[in-house]
Amino acid sequence: MAQLDTRAKLEILADAAKYDASCASSGTVKRSSRDGKGIGSTDAGMGICHAYAPDGRCISLLKILLTNSCIFDCHYCINRKSSNVRRARFTAEEVVRLTLSFYRRNYIEGLFLSSGIIGSSNYTMEQIVEVARSLREDHDFRGYIHLKTIPDADPELIHQAGLHADRISINVELPTASGLKRLAPEKTQESIEGAMAGMSDAIIDTADAKKHYKSAPRFAPAGQSTQMIVGADAATDRDIVSRAASLYGSFNLKRVYYSAFSPIPDASAVLPLQRPPLMREHRLYQSDWLMRFYEYQPGEVAAAADDNGMMRLDIDPKLAWALKFRGCFPVDVNTGPREMLLRVPGLGTRAVDKILAARRGRRLSLADIGRLTSSISKVRPFLVASDWRPVALSDKADLALLKPAAKQMELFA
Repeated sequence: MAQLDTRAKLEILADAAKYDASCASSGTVKRSSRDGKGIGSTDAGMGICHAYAPDGRCISLLKILLTNSCIFDCHYCINRKSSNVRRARFTAEEVVRLTLSFYRRNYIEGLFLSSGIIGSSNYTMEQIVEVARSLREDHDFRGYIHLKTIPDADPELIHQAGLHADRISINVELPTASGLKRLAPEKTQESIEGAMAGMSDAIIDTADAKKHYKSAPRFAPAGQSTQMIVGADAATDRDIVSRAASLYGSFNLKRVYYSAFSPIPDASAVLPLQRPPLMREHRLYQSDWLMRFYEYQPGEVAAAADDNGMMRLDIDPKLAWALKFRGCFPVDVNTGPREMLLRVPGLGTRAVDKILAARRGRRLSLADIGRLTSSISKVRPFLVASDWRPVALSDKADLALLKPAAKQMELFA
C-alpha cells in the first residue's frame, strides 16, 4: 500500500515538474564510483529525463517536485494556491530513497528537484537542501544534482544548496518587472536578482579559492540558470532578448530557458486565452544562441525583430538579420573576418572554423564551401568565393530563394 502511495505521488509530482524547462546537465563535473566508493556517476547512462552535455553525453535525471502545493498564487502557474489540481507531497527522505532506487535500477544518473512553497520559503528551502545534503553526505551520492531555489529564502540556505548541487536554478519567471508584479504579486524582481547576484558571487569566489586551495569546497560547479515564461504578458521578443542579455552579463548565467505560456485549467482572467506559437519559443532559443555562440551583440539580435519587436516566425533570426542588413554582404570566404563569417546564414560555428583552417592553405571555391557545410543553397547568396559572386538580392526573390522548406535548425549546424 505504501508503495502504491509513492507511485501515486510520483505520478502527480513528476507530471507537475514538466512545466519547468530549465532542466539540463551541461557543465557538470564528472564524478565516478569506479573506485568502489560512493553511489552514482555522471559518466554515461539512460533514464527518465534526458539532458545533454556539450560533449554529447546524455545524462538522465529524475525530475520531480517536492510538492505541488503552494502558498503563492501566481496567475500563470498550474500549482498556484487557487488551482484545482490534485496535490501531493514527498518528504525529503522519500525523495532520497526514490533517487537511490532509480539509480540502482540504472534509470537515472541524477536528480532535478523543485518545489511549490509550503509553510514558508525558508521551510521549503530547508527540505530541498536536506535532500541534497543527505544524498551527498549520508549516501555519498556522486550523481548530478540540480536544485531549483527559492529567491526570498534565507541566503544561507541558498548558499547551502550551492555546496551540494551541481547546478542551481533561480527563475526570473517573467521578462519584465511590470509583468511580474501583475502576474506574480508575491514575488519581486529585487529579491530574485539579489539571490542570483549572491549565487554568482559565491560561484566566482569558490572557483578562485579552488585555484589556490585544493581543499576548497565545490560550489555549484555547473553554474546557475534561469527561466522566463513567454507569452503570458505583453513583453515583446525584443524585451525578452534584452532581458536575457542583461542576465547573462550581470550574473554570469550558463543558460536562460524560455517556456511558452500554456493555458491552464481554471485560468485567471488576466491571462491570454491562447498560448503563443511554439515557433516563437524556438526563435527565442535561436536568438539566445546567436548571443552565446555567434558573437552577436544584444542590440544586433534585437535588430532582427520586426517593427513590433517580434521575431519573424517564417525565417530564423540569423537570416532575418542578414536580410535587414544586406549591406554587410556578401562576405568573402577567403578574406572575411570570423565575426562576419559567423553572420552568414547557413554557416555554423564548426563550418566557420573549418573555412578559416582550410583557407590558410589555398583559396576556396564554392565547391569547397559545399563540402564544409550542408546548407550551400542558403549560404550561396551571402558569400563570395574564388569562382563565385552572387547577384544582388531583390525584395521579391528573398523569400523564394532563402526560405527553408520545413526545417529551421540550420542555425545550430
